[in-house]
Amino acid sequence: MDLAEFLRTAWESIVNNKLRSLLTMLGIIIGVASVIVMIGVSAGTEAAIEERITGLGSNLLFVQSGFVRFGPGERSVDFTAAVGQAGGGLVYDDAFAIAERVEGVVAVAVEQSSVQTVEVGSVSLDSIAIVGSTADYPSVRDMTIEFGRYFTQQEVDRKQKVAVLGQSLAEELFGATDPIGQTVNVGGTKLRVIGVFEQRGLVSGVDFDSQLYTPISVVFQKFTPSRFARIIGDRVRMIYVEVESPENVESAIQQIGLLLAKRHEVSLEEADFTITTQQDIIQTQEATTSAFRNLLAWVAGVSLIVGGIGIMNIMLVSVTERTREIGIRQAVGAAPTDIRWQFLTEAVVLSLAGGAIGVLAGVAGTWLFGAVSNLRTVILGSSVLLAFGSAAAVGIFFGFYPANRAAQLDPIQALRHE
Repeated sequence: MDLAEFLRTAWESIVNNKLRSLLTMLGIIIGVASVIVMIGVSAGTEAAIEERITGLGSNLLFVQSGFVRFGPGERSVDFTAAVGQAGGGLVYDDAFAIAERVEGVVAVAVEQSSVQTVEVGSVSLDSIAIVGSTADYPSVRDMTIEFGRYFTQQEVDRKQKVAVLGQSLAEELFGATDPIGQTVNVGGTKLRVIGVFEQRGLVSGVDFDSQLYTPISVVFQKFTPSRFARIIGDRVRMIYVEVESPENVESAIQQIGLLLAKRHEVSLEEADFTITTQQDIIQTQEATTSAFRNLLAWVAGVSLIVGGIGIMNIMLVSVTERTREIGIRQAVGAAPTDIRWQFLTEAVVLSLAGGAIGVLAGVAGTWLFGAVSNLRTVILGSSVLLAFGSAAAVGIFFGFYPANRAAQLDPIQALRHE
């Protein structure tokens, strides 16, 4: 018998037992679909994470404060020392030091946020995010001005009461009216609008279009005043550093670490700050998704094994049912190898048919999952090949034993079988 004859015989056997074949393939279908959906969800999640992080800007370093807290018995310490220890971490002037002394740095930005009520005429919006920043903010955050301009460092230094609006906030406050030159009342402080950002959307959970941007010095003075600013400076939670190129990242990290350690009079081992790259954040997030991916991989693997056991079981039943047929084939000249290939081909065809249905179910399930949930999904060609190849491997592995058993039947005993 040739391959075409093996395939024809196998297909006829499957078609003649449609319901039994479908139930046998069910485990393969579930396993293959699970592999495709698993990889689709995992790849989509990782792509979304990387997109969100890189959407914050390019070649960024995140210099974050490490805060030191008082213990319950530390009330009777020197006032100046206490103030210095209580905040720990970064101050506003650290950003200027990084910009001036670290080689390979393109831009440095600092944020200080507040939440205020914003009013324009009869329009009043509560709980609006007020972002105090520096002149390099648009470059670091990869944002573009659509109308007007962004404030300068001179305006930051002089505490000029100016504001730049996010796209959706400008529409809510002014509608179709040109906001440039208009005045907004922010928590009792009047700010003059000098610009409007292009639409940016939601990035890493932050809606940039609904925020108001003003010099950080104004935020310090009007919205987050500190009683201890004269002594310890204005505390900041994060300094964003844009590096010239990826090749300069490691050098910039070393320079910033040494500079801040010297300024804060601490050793690098006891630093009151941390420096993180975008890649660090991406890898941390991906490590979280890997646990989810591994769990689904086990589910898919178990489903394929169950499907393979089902194929082995049904093929053993088929060998028993067709014992007389096997004896007749042997009597007319079929060699044990022919019998073995006949049943092995039937197991593989059964597995591949289940794999094909599973691929369709997996692709449809991945698309549907992405459509009805908040998770992003990506259908990868490699996942389809992997799933289909796994189905073929399962068919060969679990189909070999029944096929070999059929090949080893004694022709005389097979012909006597009723």
